[in-house]
Amino acid sequence: MHTYLDDINLPPYNISIRQENGEKQIFDILRRKHVSLTPEEWVRQHFVHYLIEHKGYPMALLQNEVQLRCGQKRLRCDSILYRSDGSARMILEYKAPSVAITKKVIEQIATYNMLLHVDYLIVSNGNNHYCFKTDYERKRFILLEEIPDYKQLKP
Repeated sequence: MHTYLDDINLPPYNISIRQENGEKQIFDILRRKHVSLTPEEWVRQHFVHYLIEHKGYPMALLQNEVQLRCGQKRLRCDSILYRSDGSARMILEYKAPSVAITKKVIEQIATYNMLLHVDYLIVSNGNNHYCFKTDYERKRFILLEEIPDYKQLKP
């Protein structure tokens, strides 16, 4: 049914897909609506479900498609994890499975972090997932061996 979209390195979940005006759409549990089913969206929905169902991340603290402003420029974060006080804790960037995670992708998410100053950055193309912890004292990112469970995140 999903052809090329099936082939990613994330656990399956109970997916809701519909056809609307000739377009395939997938249900986004965070935005509570069906959205256009693109390869990047396929990765986003699987990753969000992975975080909630397998890593214990609270759905109420996650948000998809977050607009940021930097002067006149508008940026869009794929997903953000917030703290209960509303401050950003983690930025997540997704790419289609066919897109390699390169230095340019890391630089893109690092640019978002200049505005948000989060503790963690995650990039995923559905097959490769990278989680970085920000070390503000040494001005660097530390690559973690795995995506931490929610309870492992520093306060």
